Amino acid sequence: MIAVRDQRDKDAYLQLFDHFAPRLKGYLMKSGMSDAQAEDIVQDAMLSVWRKSHLFDPHRAAVSSWVYQIAKNRQIDVIRKERRPVPEELRQPEETDEDASQIVGLEQELGKLRDALQTLSPDQRQMIEHAYLGELSHKDIQEKTGLPLGTIKSRIRLGLTRLRHELKGLNRS
Repeated sequence: MIAVRDQRDKDAYLQLFDHFAPRLKGYLMKSGMSDAQAEDIVQDAMLSVWRKSHLFDPHRAAVSSWVYQIAKNRQIDVIRKERRPVPEELRQPEETDEDASQIVGLEQELGKLRDALQTLSPDQRQMIEHAYLGELSHKDIQEKTGLPLGTIKSRIRLGLTRLRHELKGLNRS
């Protein structure tokens, strides 16, 4: 390691690589890394050994401790990167899959409903519009109109029965 550090000795580096690479790979695989991940980490770590050889101090750590620490730090980086949440892409609002025939069909149905509503008495139509189009409860309709609850319910029930018959007749034609 001293020859690599002081003289940038490539032969000494190759000896370090040949010695540590298989051991680092085994160590990383035992700690749960896949074969490919371990290979990548070893390559990165050993490249760092070459690049950072000027930082090696034999008084602070043994060569093996220094090399293994570099590999361990690379492993931690890989694990953090894998576990880092990836922000979801901004999604476009979902487009409806309605085609022209569905839209035309819906418009035809609405037209039939409008026609059927016109056949009701004004009192029945008003109660149905309040209950279904205005989304008011029977109690809300009572407060709004001042009519007794029984009258409101009767008008709605009779109006719905008549609507049902009208719509059946319109669907046949």
